[in-house]
Amino acid sequence: MSRIAATFAELKKENRAAFVPFVTGGDPDFETSLEILSKLPAAGADVIELGIPFSDPMADGPINQASYLRALAAGMTLPKLVEMVRKFRKADAKTPVVLMGAFNPIHAYGTARFMKDAAEAGVDGVLIVDVPAEEDEVLRAPAKAHGIDVVRFLAPTTDAVRLPVVLDGATGYLYYASIAGITGTKSFAEHEVKAALARIHASTRLPVVVGFGIRTPEQARGIARFADGAVVGSAIVAKIESHALKGTKRAEMVTDVVDFCAALAESVHAARSRTVI
Repeated sequence: MSRIAATFAELKKENRAAFVPFVTGGDPDFETSLEILSKLPAAGADVIELGIPFSDPMADGPINQASYLRALAAGMTLPKLVEMVRKFRKADAKTPVVLMGAFNPIHAYGTARFMKDAAEAGVDGVLIVDVPAEEDEVLRAPAKAHGIDVVRFLAPTTDAVRLPVVLDGATGYLYYASIAGITGTKSFAEHEVKAALARIHASTRLPVVVGFGIRTPEQARGIARFADGAVVGSAIVAKIESHALKGTKRAEMVTDVVDFCAALAESVHAARSRTVI
């Protein structure tokens, strides 16, 4: 069983949702980013989404865009991101890591070579925002060969006709974007998200996590009551940005970011009654 499948199976047994933090790999620099990444499991992260820095992202708002530029300016590359996961795995063999970003860096790396190297480093899945389900065979074939899940997006605009297309061949988990738009810019209506997830859950056994627009522990708790996981990205990245702009010392930045993630995790994990099935 893959790390992703094992994690969600354990969470289901415990009747709780996953806390899924997103951070950009290499933001604000390699060593600080690796230290934050390494401390996320102890802070309560169940799955970690690690952003692939790219100069022209498609689904990300200004906060995440700025983090990509900081990482790139600090010398971050996709090979270095793979190496970061390799270093992370020396201390953590359990927590799933999913790389999230655009296809261009992977294409430039060589898709088959990337999947091989990523799998050897300990990557569990990829979430590529600009390759639709109809065209992701270029990702799925080499990913499957190396045991990597290709996570797919769902959105408020995914209707009954398109839903089966997205579900066909999907693995790992599904990512439901709670708003139609880019990250970190709008809020969601909880009742609308709940209704959408009920419809999706009726068509698949894959876990469905919710992201886009979740900024606070309270919002994360609300989503965790009915979703399989709550993804928080821009709010965490904004914490890193605020310290980077102030020139805060690394230890202070890492502590603040990790403490915020711990508060988010606590809210997610406490959202339901913890009964073992």
